[in-house]
Amino acid sequence: MAKWVRFTHQGKTAFGTLDGDSITVHSGDMFDGATPTGETVALSSVSLLAPTEPTKIIAMWNNFHALAAKLQVAEPAEPLFLLKSISSVTTPGAVVRKPKGYEGPVVFEGELGIIIGKTATRISEEEAAAHIFGYTCVNDITAAAIITRDPTFPQWARAKGYDGFGPFGPVIATDVKPETLVVKTVLNGQERQNYPIADMIFPAAKLVSLLSHDMTLNPGDLIECGTSVGVGSMKEPVNTVEIMIEGIGTLTNTVEL
Repeated sequence: MAKWVRFTHQGKTAFGTLDGDSITVHSGDMFDGATPTGETVALSSVSLLAPTEPTKIIAMWNNFHALAAKLQVAEPAEPLFLLKSISSVTTPGAVVRKPKGYEGPVVFEGELGIIIGKTATRISEEEAAAHIFGYTCVNDITAAAIITRDPTFPQWARAKGYDGFGPFGPVIATDVKPETLVVKTVLNGQERQNYPIADMIFPAAKLVSLLSHDMTLNPGDLIECGTSVGVGSMKEPVNTVEIMIEGIGTLTNTVEL
């Protein structure tokens, strides 16, 4: 397994593999023939960035059996999704602020993210594994009251697309079996979510295949797999949200209301 990161160091943006507290710097293309430069830097000396610069972020809705049962909604026959704005991306550790003028609840959603590593257009489920670069942690933050503000048009993209509402990272872990993973969300020191990825309605490979029939998936693109039970709103003026996936890492951000 490798854990890939992007970072800034001494004014320059770079990428490499994380091993404990040290980063092995690479050159070239993370997704196609990256090679070590021979340089290592201390994790403590860098500022981590989101691990990719996606051309698009695809966010799933209703992709877990347990949540569909809790909401008493039918399980979908095909993936239900929205596109999040690229400007929603922020760095691990960043402070996310509630939009000015918005007074409704701000919701956390701990999720597994799929990072595409190879251009995928109309691929089969069997081909999907070769197009997945790795997996990451996601907090799909939502201004929940926006969704139903206008009764004629559910505003999912707006509710989830505010600046900073799409933190992911801090690493991309390769050679991971997603069906073995468990997502935990800890809000202000209290565990709020703990659910298995094995409960997904559309598993990772099938999801990538189906989405590739709707649009071309590019290297670095992020697919947010959706969340399960336990989502909720943040109440404190300053909130610490940790998305933990053993085998990948922990994404931590502060959300100010």
